[in-house]
Amino acid sequence: MAIQFSPCSSSAPTFSTSSFKNLTNLSAKLIIIPSRTFFSKWVSQIRSGLEPTYQFELKSSNGNPPNAVYLKDGLAKKPQPRENSELLKMETSSRFSEAGLTESSLSITVVGASGDLAKKKIFPALFALFYEDCLPENLIVFGYARTKMTDEELRNMISKTLTCRIDKRENCDDKMDKFLKRCFYHSGQYNSEEHFSELDDRLKDKEEGRLSNRLFYLSIPPNIFVDAVRCASTRASSENGWTRVIVEKPFGRDSESSRELTRCIKQYLAEDQIFRIDHYLGKELVENLSVLRFSNLVFEPLWSRNYIRNVQLIFSEDFGTEGRGGYFDNYGIIRDIMQNHLLQILALFAMETPVSLDAEDIRNEKVKALRSMKPLQLENVIVGQYKGHNKSGKMYSGYTDDPTVPKDSLTPTFAAAALFIDNSRWDGVPFLMKAGKALHTKRAEIRVQFRHVPGNLFKRNFGTDLDKATNELVLRVQPDEAIYLKINNKVPGLGMRLDRSDLNLLYRARYPREIPDAYERLLLDAIEGERRLFIRSDELDAAWALFTPLLKELENKKIAPELYPYGSRGPVGAHYLAAKHNMRWGDLSGED
Repeated sequence: MAIQFSPCSSSAPTFSTSSFKNLTNLSAKLIIIPSRTFFSKWVSQIRSGLEPTYQFELKSSNGNPPNAVYLKDGLAKKPQPRENSELLKMETSSRFSEAGLTESSLSITVVGASGDLAKKKIFPALFALFYEDCLPENLIVFGYARTKMTDEELRNMISKTLTCRIDKRENCDDKMDKFLKRCFYHSGQYNSEEHFSELDDRLKDKEEGRLSNRLFYLSIPPNIFVDAVRCASTRASSENGWTRVIVEKPFGRDSESSRELTRCIKQYLAEDQIFRIDHYLGKELVENLSVLRFSNLVFEPLWSRNYIRNVQLIFSEDFGTEGRGGYFDNYGIIRDIMQNHLLQILALFAMETPVSLDAEDIRNEKVKALRSMKPLQLENVIVGQYKGHNKSGKMYSGYTDDPTVPKDSLTPTFAAAALFIDNSRWDGVPFLMKAGKALHTKRAEIRVQFRHVPGNLFKRNFGTDLDKATNELVLRVQPDEAIYLKINNKVPGLGMRLDRSDLNLLYRARYPREIPDAYERLLLDAIEGERRLFIRSDELDAAWALFTPLLKELENKKIAPELYPYGSRGPVGAHYLAAKHNMRWGDLSGED
């Protein structure tokens, strides 16, 4: 057998075509069922709009059982079939699965199950979906990690983080027991095909001959993504259903590493099997952004340079890097927050009206918006780093006081930047981002400041500071989700005194029902094959193209970050950046 080693992984062999002369009949027997209708009984409770016709391509790669790959018009690039692949194209309607020709199962494997993300977010999100009856009856959940653990030990570990909806009447303990009985554990190395083959055997045993759909969630460091994808794809993918992989950020450190990571993963998976997750896109207020704009006539005509003065995207945390300083020092606040979370929100905010709500139509418009942006210039960026501070008798350590962080580290824990979009809708409108740790408050919000009223009859009531009369739309993503509009109105009384007030939609007051976690929404979408809230490879390329030149300049010139006290409002330079663009940060006005 001729073996060649891939540059993508030190342990990833690439087999020559001569190895597969006897494997050309793998796709002889397949039952084809649309990916969106495997669980028609339960999906119909969640998504009402199913398209009537889909197209599939069966692929057999590397001599492994082929997967049914869902094809959509508008994909940037269809992956090329490998040698000895058998290609079949056929059309089928959603009623095919309604006929009940086969029983299916859903197997979800959390790779990196012993980590904090899995324990605090992924397993609780899966249980929440199970609790809401959003998952099929034939559900199997596997944890996979290097840690030695039994099935029972996994159940004990995750049971400590599972909670039930506070507004549900059904017995919580019964639901939790049913979910935990579906949870199993397999220990293995992330680069071991043998261990993934053992996992495959256990999955087949639990699936009991049913049509199997498999979802792998990679909750592991990015340096072992490719090994895990290779092993899962070649040894543990479904033989008769779909196989999908959720990949957590960071997706590289710059354009080059991101492209290389994508290239390596695509050796084993098609683009539409890869779900790059950014959990901020699953936040309720981010989801509501498009609804607010496109379904309300009062806002859509105003969504342009003619009426909007500036847009602010703000992320702040009131704690430092406690416990993860070593990891954070390799990335910094720009890579950790701005290049993904805030930029994704900006793309959704600024995109043109898509042709439809189809995932590809929306992602196409996001890519156009990203490609219309000017690359960031150092002159429009401020970086900072928090230092130790004594507050109310308590001493808070600085960033470089962390023993896992180098004493001479220049990694920014704060950044503010001004971006501009070169198109007719947004020409000249500054989009200001701000993200930081160890600040005075914890919040994430979108603030839209409108232009001053021309020839305002009441300007003398506001004096020379017309900013006090500026209308502002605020979408508070977290905490205490809310949408409010700042307006000017007359204070009741005999005189003409004006006041700035809020038209406020506070979610907890209007919607007493508990808001699902972002991971719940994104996991459900991945299971259904809905890609609208996941990042496509060309979208990722466009995002890195904006930040890579800046990041290289900061690192090459060794730009020293401006120090700011722990618990403060951030570096003074951020205020000068805002003033440079004739604006003020809305979160520092003292009115919120």
